[in-house]
Amino acid sequence: MNSSLKIFSGSGSIHLSEKIAKALNRQVGALRLQRFKDGEFQPIFEESIRGDSVFLVQSTNAPADNLLELLMMIDAARRASASYITAVIPYFGLARQDRKDKPRVSIASKLVANLLTVAGANRVMTMDLHAPQIQGFFDIPVDHLDTSAIFIPYIENLKIKDLIFAAPDVGSTNRVREVAKHFAVDMVICDKQRKRANEIASMTVIGDVKGKNVVLIDDICDTAGTLCRSASIIKERGALSVRAFCTHPVLSDNAYENIENSVLEELVVCDTIPLKKESSKIKELSTDELFAVAIRNTFENKSISSLFVHNNKH
Repeated sequence: MNSSLKIFSGSGSIHLSEKIAKALNRQVGALRLQRFKDGEFQPIFEESIRGDSVFLVQSTNAPADNLLELLMMIDAARRASASYITAVIPYFGLARQDRKDKPRVSIASKLVANLLTVAGANRVMTMDLHAPQIQGFFDIPVDHLDTSAIFIPYIENLKIKDLIFAAPDVGSTNRVREVAKHFAVDMVICDKQRKRANEIASMTVIGDVKGKNVVLIDDICDTAGTLCRSASIIKERGALSVRAFCTHPVLSDNAYENIENSVLEELVVCDTIPLKKESSKIKELSTDELFAVAIRNTFENKSISSLFVHNNKH
């Protein structure tokens, strides 16, 4: 029996699934989400997937229904005799809970890895995990795509003079260093101390930004507090301009207002999570081509390493 490639979308990622399918000259498969009066739901495949290689696209940002829906889609695909099930998770939610950093807390990202495997996923495809070591939480293959393939060409087209890159916190250092290497320029680090989640107590800039055009790079923009605080301090230190690149636009609470009122020239994000509204300072770049190539190569048993390994000039 020859396996067919089929793409299905969860309700939280329809905006991206349709673009990925179009890039592959396909259509999103027929899947219906039946909802009950009490809020319970049931994903139903409305076409045969027996013996097929299915790619289920769903980001697991809040609410938790997005994760549960993906798990149920995987379970339904397994019970419908799909030959190979790949969970395509553009934004892997709960990734910030990747270690026991205080007593009596859950390592939620490990729990999610277990749930995806138990549900029946044969493979996971995701993008810019908050902590790359989360790949090690899985006992199934994980394809970890890298948005530098999207951000670097955009930055190159800006033709910025006196360019320098900045990590908005110590955790982003490795990600930013790789991009800075590509451009053969320096980087600085914004070292922050938190009182609690989403609340910064203090921040200092390690490095010289005077007379430079600064590009901040991070994986998640939640309330935008860190980004806007970093941008403000960098500007106070004599930077000519500050712009930011963040893969996942979580953008909760007062994020849109924070960005609009900040010194940022622009915030460039990807479409791993749909934007809640438009903003004059926010520009969205699509990940559809990157995921499309990864899906095609995975289906055809070809390498996808070029999509998530930095292709440095040096």
